Amino acid sequence: MIIDGKQISAELKAEVAQRVAEAAAQYGRVPHLVVIRVGEDPASVVYVRNKAKACEACGIRNTTLVMDENTPEEVLLQKIAALNVDPGVDGILVQLPLPRQISEAKVIAAIDRAKDVDGFHPLNVAGLWQKTPHMAPCTPKGILKLLSAAGVDPKGKRAVVIGRSNIVGLPVAKMLLDANATVTLCHTRTVDLSSVTREAEILVVAAGRPRMITGDMVSEGVVIIDVGMDRDPDTGKLCGDVDFDSCAPKASAITPVPGGVGPMTIACLMENTLECFLQRVSN
Repeated sequence: MIIDGKQISAELKAEVAQRVAEAAAQYGRVPHLVVIRVGEDPASVVYVRNKAKACEACGIRNTTLVMDENTPEEVLLQKIAALNVDPGVDGILVQLPLPRQISEAKVIAAIDRAKDVDGFHPLNVAGLWQKTPHMAPCTPKGILKLLSAAGVDPKGKRAVVIGRSNIVGLPVAKMLLDANATVTLCHTRTVDLSSVTREAEILVVAAGRPRMITGDMVSEGVVIIDVGMDRDPDTGKLCGDVDFDSCAPKASAITPVPGGVGPMTIACLMENTLECFLQRVSN
C-alpha cells in the first residue's frame, strides 16, 4: 500500500478551505500568513512557492517577504517584532535554513508564540512535552495524520524513529508515545542500526541520508514513513532516506518521495494557520 500524501493532503486542504470560508463569514476576514525567506536557496524558493499555492487553495491570505542573503540578524529580528504586533497578521513563518550570520534559535524564539505556525517556539515545544496547550509542529503532525489515513493505529505497536532533530525526530517520537506506541529513538550513529529497525512495526526515517534504509533492514509488514528529501547520488533524482525499491515489497504501507510527507507538512501548515487565527479572534 502506497500512502498517497498528495491525496490525503488535498482532502485536508479542502477541509481547511471550508473552515476558512466559515470563519471569514463569522469574523469578516480570512487568516493571514506571512512567510519570510532570506536569500535564494533553491529548495527554500520552491518550498515558499508551494506554501503560497497552498494558501491560495485554502483561501488564506499569504504575504511572502524576501530579504537579501546578507541581511543582518538584527534587521530580521526587527521585522519579526513588527509582525508580532501587527493585528492583521495571524501566522509568521521564517523559512529555514538561514544564512550563517543569523541564529535560527534566536529567530524561532523571536516569533510570537501565538503566531508560531511551525510549532517551533520553545514554549510550544514545552507544551508538547508537558501535555499543555501548544501548536503541534507541521511535519510530525502530518506523519500522525498519514498513519491514521492508512488505518494504522500506533497503540501497542513498536515504533522506531531515526533522527533526533527538534523539527521532526524528537517531536514525532513524543507524539507516537502519546498515541501509546512503544518508541525507540535512534540516529545514524546507532550501533547495529539494522537490528533495531528490523524490530519496527512503524519506522519513521528522518536522517537526511539518501537511501540509507534498505530492504534487508526492515521486517515484513512494517509501515514506513520516509521524511527524507534528498538527491540520489547515482542518478541525481529526488529520493528519500529509504531505498523505496527494496523496502516497498516488504512494507504493508510506505510513503513515496516525493508525494508522501512533504504535501502533508504544507497541509498541516494551513491547518495551523487557521488555528492561530481562530485562537486570536476568539480571545
